[in-house]
Amino acid sequence: MITREELIRIGRFNKPHGVKGELSFTFTDDVFDRTECSYIVCEIDGIFVPFFIEEYRFKSDTTALIKLEDVNNEADARPFTLLDVYFPKSYYKESNEDEAPGDYFIGFTVIDSEKGELGKIVSIDDSTENVLFEVEYNGRLLLIPAVDEFVCEIDEDNRKLYLNIPDGLLDL
Repeated sequence: MITREELIRIGRFNKPHGVKGELSFTFTDDVFDRTECSYIVCEIDGIFVPFFIEEYRFKSDTTALIKLEDVNNEADARPFTLLDVYFPKSYYKESNEDEAPGDYFIGFTVIDSEKGELGKIVSIDDSTENVLFEVEYNGRLLLIPAVDEFVCEIDEDNRKLYLNIPDGLLDL
């Protein structure tokens, strides 16, 4: 069974394109084009389901048209409208990119060099240029800037992110 911790969000299906089952796909990461992984994942009724990519073509730097296996007409494609698209983290590591996408860190435990363990990253706010880790801490949400200068160590095996957060940034 595929779990959320095994995935990174890479975009969203928009709507069907044409009558042969293609879907318009807005992506934040083109990792599906850089690896040997032949599938993407969508959440259907609370379960993460893999869908094999039959073919795709880029329309722009952030948009592609994707044809999934066994999705052969507009009626088959319509249920995918506005679904988030995920990609397996295990294949992402193979993509030879130096930077991980923000969603990669969801589920990591944040440990500050002075204050200790703060909590888990539950979401990433990338709605502005300043990307923020949203960390659940004692029933409330901490917003921590996701900047390289704060990172001391990334322990991928144990899913821990060690940070040195400047004084005054966290009011605990």
